Amino acid sequence: MRVVTISATYGTAGSIIGPAVAERLGVPFVDRAIPSAVAQELGCSLEEVLVHDDRAEHGLGRLLSGAMRLPTVTFGGVDMYLPGAMPLAPEEFVNRIERMIKESARSTGGVFLGRAGALVLAEHPGALHVRLDAPLRRRVLQTASLADVSERAARKLVEDNDRARSAYVRHFYRADPADPQHYQLVLDSTMIPVGACVEIIVTAAEALA
Repeated sequence: MRVVTISATYGTAGSIIGPAVAERLGVPFVDRAIPSAVAQELGCSLEEVLVHDDRAEHGLGRLLSGAMRLPTVTFGGVDMYLPGAMPLAPEEFVNRIERMIKESARSTGGVFLGRAGALVLAEHPGALHVRLDAPLRRRVLQTASLADVSERAARKLVEDNDRARSAYVRHFYRADPADPQHYQLVLDSTMIPVGACVEIIVTAAEALA
């Protein structure tokens, strides 16, 4: 079974490339389904689980980028104000996420976007680990085009999400998500067309497996 992890900085079309690669390989695309599965297992609401999710619009990214700097909770090296107590210990959330990723990789294979998949599945045989990245300026322009927002709004989206996703990996895995040693393939999807990126990843995944 094919297993591909994709670490994507914001503005590199990871949410477009990931599903396309999964469809080509005939495996599930695993992204938003992970928090839902964790929420079901823990018996708590999806909203509560998303508080700790690095890809959630109203979760970690929003908290890290917009929180007041008060001496309350330190998360990923950032002092944050949190409205109410956390319903789930962050470490427990990440443990459940890791288990879901590993079980999915073993049982069905898949394309896993984000959530430090390259680190979680570092020892999974035959897995291809991909990094999508590009200079900030080009990612901002691509975000503005894809999201149909102003360049100023796009820059804020990119910078906020970069900060949140990097904090997640650094805090829980003590690793730099931009370090190329975690990946077999690093692509600039702001210069290489999305379709070509999909083709390259599919070819590499099939060759590796």
